Amino acid sequence: MNRRNFLKQGLMAGTAFATGSGLSNIGTEKLRKRDLLQTHDFKLKYSPHFGMFRAHAGDDLIDQLKFMSDVGFRGLEDNGLKGRTVRMQERIGRQLRDSGMDMGVFVAHTIYWREPSLSTGDAEKLDQFLTEIRESVDVAKRVGARWVTVVPGHIDLRLEMDYQELNVIDALKRASEILEPHDITIVIEPLNTLQNHPGMILTRTAQAYRICKAVGSPSCKILYDVYHQQITEGNLIPNIDRAWDEIPYFQLGDNPGRNEPWTGEINYKNIFKFLHQKGYDGIVGMEHGTSGDGEEGELALIDAYVKTDDFDVE
Repeated sequence: MNRRNFLKQGLMAGTAFATGSGLSNIGTEKLRKRDLLQTHDFKLKYSPHFGMFRAHAGDDLIDQLKFMSDVGFRGLEDNGLKGRTVRMQERIGRQLRDSGMDMGVFVAHTIYWREPSLSTGDAEKLDQFLTEIRESVDVAKRVGARWVTVVPGHIDLRLEMDYQELNVIDALKRASEILEPHDITIVIEPLNTLQNHPGMILTRTAQAYRICKAVGSPSCKILYDVYHQQITEGNLIPNIDRAWDEIPYFQLGDNPGRNEPWTGEINYKNIFKFLHQKGYDGIVGMEHGTSGDGEEGELALIDAYVKTDDFDVE
């Protein structure tokens, strides 16, 4: 018996038990758990990362993937994928294919959080970056990934910003030339500097848009993280709309707290409805934490996506 059939039969048994014995014998919390632990037909490709459902699925990554699929999530993100063994990468790739799930982003290179790198034009750091991009091709092929995250790194306080951006553009052009033949795309991620990443060179939607236009490659696009841009600039839906032709990938987290939807101030139901109306069928990466712990926290996480996905389709 496969996991999904087991899950469905368990839910049917729970329903029969509740109907035959009355709600007092099962309790509202058990009914809630039964309703949440079914296969949801989400409108968008919400994509968790490993560890989000450890309380339900255990520590084994493949079991976690199976659980994600059983609940209805259709993609996976794994920032640390490059650090996993080749055997584990291959196992993840097989399970994604078996579950009909898409692989989202992984981080393609060493990110320099506290010192300048690609912004400097330094030949040694550029060579390191391009070597790591080449290495990422093999990793991407093992899991069927089409997207890799690139963070250009810290600003150089000794160099004017125009020169720094030109150095970043040159690095991205050269990396895109490596990736284009393999149909793999860099997604550059603007990050907030007020809360999480002070000193980053790439911070705003318009800046990322300008850089992608300057690179001029189908292998260099924008990763729009709603959490970061709410902190940096707000005006979310209009900014997404203006840069739409360069945004093939989204991530999210509510603000403040960087947890699941409904824990902060961002109206994700309206954002998801907008993406759906635009015909978006790509990854929506769940790059956030959970506001609760254990199984209850994981149920609250699923519940948040069930509620947020409940928007009208016009």
